[in-house]
Amino acid sequence: MLVYGVALAFIALWPTYVDVPARPMLDSITAEWPLLTFARIEFIANVLLFVPFGFLFTLILRRGHYVVLPAALVVSVAVEACQVLIDERVSSLLDVVANVTGACVGIVFAALIRAVRR
Repeated sequence: MLVYGVALAFIALWPTYVDVPARPMLDSITAEWPLLTFARIEFIANVLLFVPFGFLFTLILRRGHYVVLPAALVVSVAVEACQVLIDERVSSLLDVVANVTGACVGIVFAALIRAVRR
């Protein structure tokens, strides 16, 4: 969980856009598949970024798993609030929605694993 937390902090608080090196690839993807816009790719990336949050916290907090979703919301809002302070970053409510959605997906995966183990 610590490794994930450090990686999340680096990605979320990096002083420039983290996708700059991948921009040529993203441009070719959006050119090939027009329905897959940059905004949609970014939303999906934000969802995927928080899947481990929901998954790992749900597995770690066996009895207190009900705090995972509120914790994801708090962390996501804190990240977006910090991004307001970084000149080249953009804070967005849609990012919070995507992050919490990703945490929900992670919670569901963890619940499925627990159900299979029983």
